[in-house]
Amino acid sequence: MKPLAIAAVLASLAVTSASAADLRLGIVGTDTSHVIGFATAFNDSSSPDHVPGARIVAAFRGGSPDIPASRDRIDGFTRQLQEKYGVEIVGTIAELCRRVDGVLLTSNDGRVHLAQAREIIAAHKPMFIDKPLASTLEDAREIARLAKEAGVSWFSTSTLRYAVATLRTPGLTGVEVWGPGPLEEHHHLDLSWYAIHEAEMLFTLLGTGCEEVTRVESADTSVVACRWKDGRIGTMRALRPYADYGAVVFRKTEKNHASEMHAIASSPSELDRALVKFFVSRTPPVPNEETLELIAFLDAAQRSKAAGGQPMRLR
Repeated sequence: MKPLAIAAVLASLAVTSASAADLRLGIVGTDTSHVIGFATAFNDSSSPDHVPGARIVAAFRGGSPDIPASRDRIDGFTRQLQEKYGVEIVGTIAELCRRVDGVLLTSNDGRVHLAQAREIIAAHKPMFIDKPLASTLEDAREIARLAKEAGVSWFSTSTLRYAVATLRTPGLTGVEVWGPGPLEEHHHLDLSWYAIHEAEMLFTLLGTGCEEVTRVESADTSVVACRWKDGRIGTMRALRPYADYGAVVFRKTEKNHASEMHAIASSPSELDRALVKFFVSRTPPVPNEETLELIAFLDAAQRSKAAGGQPMRLR
């Protein structure tokens, strides 16, 4: 028996077999640690993070040779998916779509998301698009247009959305969030590479209605302030090279403004459970319109940076 076949047998023994009712999920893009998190949640019933109801059965490698975070890690992640979690690696997205009920588009590189999403949409498979939705606002809007035209359900979000959801209560007048903000030279919307997590926190807490954005830069910090249409103000601070996540929420009381500071930790299990519900119901847990406004916010922040910190309205 060949080594790869032996590995597959061992994987099937190590990971409890899926029930017949489990959703069959496929991965597009194995160049991120997120794929191991998803495989642990869905394929390993012995894991304390196991979420029943779905199983990853196939994956398409993808990969971006000009991004070290993709090029240098894709082989290791792909091997783990095969050997530890029993995931079959297929040669094309079309072949993957024939084997699955839904798709996790996890490619590390936002530049390839439109082309990959186009194939998934053509196969009429519901999809989750991992961050960033796309590397430009135009690509993001095109993904949304194609999916709407084909009647394909999709959503995109960060695990940080679920980590701050309980802080969104009545009377919120403003928010300041912060977290890591490393940049990647190939992404036109540079904050979409990592600081999109902070943007997700901001929009989870304040919702849609962002109107005007101003971005200020230093060597190790990007600060983006935004005025909402109802007068609330949100601020996002992206720190380089890395930082913990946190948030300050402001509420108006009868006598003054009260503030609360919170340390924030990622909450992947909440997203995993939301994914199972989404692939069953085809109802996005995060409205597509909110996700598109978030990308428009990042686009306005990019234009503000290019203009030396001048305020920019969302397009």
